[in-house]
Amino acid sequence: MAAPRTLFEKVLDAHTVRVLPTGQRQVFMGLHLLHELTSPQAFAELRQRGWVVAYPGRSLATCDHVVPTDEQVRPLPDPVSEEMVATLERNCRDFGITCHSPGTSGQGILHVIAGEQGSVEPGMTVACCDSHACTNGAYGAVAFGIGTSQVGDVLASQCLVVDPIAVRRIIVTGTLGPGVSAKDLALELIRRLGINGGAGLAHEYAGSAVAALCMDQRMTLCNMTVECGARVGYVNPDETTFADLDGRPFAPRGEAFDRARRWWSEMASDPDATYHDELVVDGAEVAPMVTWGINPAQTIPIDSIIPDPRLLGNERRNAAEAALEYMGLAAGRPITGTPVDVAFIGSCTNGRLTDLRHAAEVLAGRRVAGHVRALVSPGSQEVRRAAEAEGLDRIFRDAGFEWRHPGCSLCLGINGDHLHGRQLCASTSNRNFKGRQGSPTGRTMLMSPAMVAAAAVAGKVVDMRDFCGWKES
Repeated sequence: MAAPRTLFEKVLDAHTVRVLPTGQRQVFMGLHLLHELTSPQAFAELRQRGWVVAYPGRSLATCDHVVPTDEQVRPLPDPVSEEMVATLERNCRDFGITCHSPGTSGQGILHVIAGEQGSVEPGMTVACCDSHACTNGAYGAVAFGIGTSQVGDVLASQCLVVDPIAVRRIIVTGTLGPGVSAKDLALELIRRLGINGGAGLAHEYAGSAVAALCMDQRMTLCNMTVECGARVGYVNPDETTFADLDGRPFAPRGEAFDRARRWWSEMASDPDATYHDELVVDGAEVAPMVTWGINPAQTIPIDSIIPDPRLLGNERRNAAEAALEYMGLAAGRPITGTPVDVAFIGSCTNGRLTDLRHAAEVLAGRRVAGHVRALVSPGSQEVRRAAEAEGLDRIFRDAGFEWRHPGCSLCLGINGDHLHGRQLCASTSNRNFKGRQGSPTGRTMLMSPAMVAAAAVAGKVVDMRDFCGWKES
């Protein structure tokens, strides 16, 4: 009888081509995701060597990082961006890969469209030259973020060399409170573990609070796995997963779906599987979270005060002092009341339909503060169409938000959407590094879509539970 295994172990065992003398594995990738920013060098190498793409039908490309979100008329206004997009289109055309260009119905952020099209399934291996490939683990897949040099390897062989990785199980018990989302849970886990706490590990998310999350929320949780240094994050497939996949364009249909579903169920971790370690978190204790510093671990609950660096260890003290100086915040003061200049809702973390619904629920009947610039960029054209069908776009526009096209937008700030000077942005994105949103002195505070919406209306950081009357007595 086979020894009990985790989903991670089952998936790697099923896809291992061979074990190398180094102890690494050569692993077949069921899906390879590409975008315009990191693929040109790989295609150039293929041409130089006279190679072809081994399995073009197992690759999917989109344009997301550099495409503008105000208008997507070609040619793009920035000539460098237009050249990058045109290069991806040409490469995909020459090598037989599907590419979703700006303005087309399937275009969107890569880690949004893969799931909504049914291209990623439980038990699948996924590679992408983007650190947030781990998002796709929400479907019970094992997804690896890879470097630019590895893109050519996967294109030519459909294989990736994988180092040994242990699995940590993170069990979130109970239920999340009113107004608390997967974004808050992710930030709480990063706060506890630190930005390197998951190094060398895969994270399996489990427990009743995780099981209760919809697929959009599971993708948010898995998306931020990399922010604490873990290579892979996933949720075991269950009825929520299967219901989401049923009817997706590239998901199996009919009897094939029934067969796939049985196999997907078998790929879930065995009840008595062994883990490297476990972390147990009470979901009821998780509050809305907001970052105060310059990495996602520098986070506190919204009802807390900004930490005093003097009370931290030497290494953390120095980092905290530098972060507070950059952010212009004072230790010992509440984080609530911090003025914001910009509010951004979108990104591969929080640009899905559920995210827009949560924000719209806060915004309905309210107006953005006069000094705040607010914009929302749906994660894909499909999300945009669905939101408009529900009337969410009208709620955002009536509140004073700019209703944009899909793209990475203010998450990375390289497509025309960026901060100016010392502006402070309440953002649903995943990183609050110095200069991340396009200004070398711009400041970012990460929070959930509902929290960003509340901050946009108040013009400052607020506890959206009080703001909306959602806090439990």
